[in-house]
Amino acid sequence: MRFVRLDTPKPISKIGLGTWQFGSREWGYGPDYERRAAEIVRRALDLGVTLFDTAELYGFGRSERILGAALGDDRAKVVVASKIFPLLPVAPVVQQRAVASAARLGVDGIDLYQVHQANPVVADTTTMRGMRSLQDVGLVGEVGVSNYDLRRWRFAEAALGRRVLSNQVRYSMIDRGPEEDLIPYAEQAGRIVIAYSPLAQGFLSGRYDVTNPPAGAVRRANPYFLPENLARGTQLIATLREVADAHDATPSQIALAYVLRHPNVVAIPGASGVEQMERNAAAADIDLADDEYAALVAAAHAFRPVTGLAAVPRLIRARLGK
Repeated sequence: MRFVRLDTPKPISKIGLGTWQFGSREWGYGPDYERRAAEIVRRALDLGVTLFDTAELYGFGRSERILGAALGDDRAKVVVASKIFPLLPVAPVVQQRAVASAARLGVDGIDLYQVHQANPVVADTTTMRGMRSLQDVGLVGEVGVSNYDLRRWRFAEAALGRRVLSNQVRYSMIDRGPEEDLIPYAEQAGRIVIAYSPLAQGFLSGRYDVTNPPAGAVRRANPYFLPENLARGTQLIATLREVADAHDATPSQIALAYVLRHPNVVAIPGASGVEQMERNAAAADIDLADDEYAALVAAAHAFRPVTGLAAVPRLIRARLGK
C-alpha cells in the first residue's frame, strides 16, 4: 500500500474504503451484506488500508454503526472519516451531529469530519465555527469538505482559520473536472482530493455493456449506464483492457491507477466483497507509463456520453422498459 506524503497524525492510504453501500438496500447487495461488510473491512485492514469513509446519511446512520463495529479495536489505528449532512449546518447543530456520529462509530474522536455538501443558504462561516470548536475539544482531528468548488473550499479554510485538509469530489477517468483546479490546488497547498466514484459506479470496470446492464437502483439512475452510453464507451473500455493486459491487471485497477497518479489524490471505491477489496488495494501499486497514461487520457476525452437534461427522457424510458 502507498500513502499520501503529508503531515497527518495517521498515514492516509492512497486507496481507502468507501462505505456508502453499508446498510443501504438500494445497492442491491442482499440481506447478508452486514456480515460481508465486516469481512471487507477486516480484509482492508490486513491490506494496509487506513482510510475508511462513511457519513451520517449512509443508511441513515447504519453505515457508521456497521463500520465502527467492524473496525473494533483497530478504530484508533486508522483514519475514520465521516460527513455531516448540511441540512442546517449552524455551529450548534454541527457540534451535536458530530457527537452523534462519534457515538455510532464508537470512537472518542473523528479523524476527518467533512461537510457533505455546500449549503446554498448557510454560509461556511457558522459551519466552520462549529468545526473549530470540535477541533478545540479534541472530538474532531482534521476538517474536510465534499463537493465544494475551489472558491468555496478556500473560503471554508479562511472561515476555519486552519487547513481544510480535504475535498471529497466525484473524480474518475470520465469525471475529470477536478483536474482543472482542485487537484493543482491540493498539490500546491498540501491538501488532499478524495475521489469518490473513481470507477464511475462500475462503468469503468468493463463488467457492463448493452447486453449486460447493471442491476440495483443506484446504477439504473446513473445516465452513464444508458444503453447508448454503454455503446459509446466500448472504445474506452477496450483501451482500459489493453493497458490492463500489460500490467496483468483488471480495467478497474487501471482506472484507479489513473486517478492515483496524482500524488495528492486518494480514492475511496466501495467493495461488494473481499476479492474486490483486494483488487482495489492492489491498484495502489500500479505505475502507469507515460504513454499508457496518454492513451487513457485520449480515450477518456474521446468518450462523449449523453448526460444532463438530455439524459432525463432516456432514463425515464429505460426505467419504464420502453
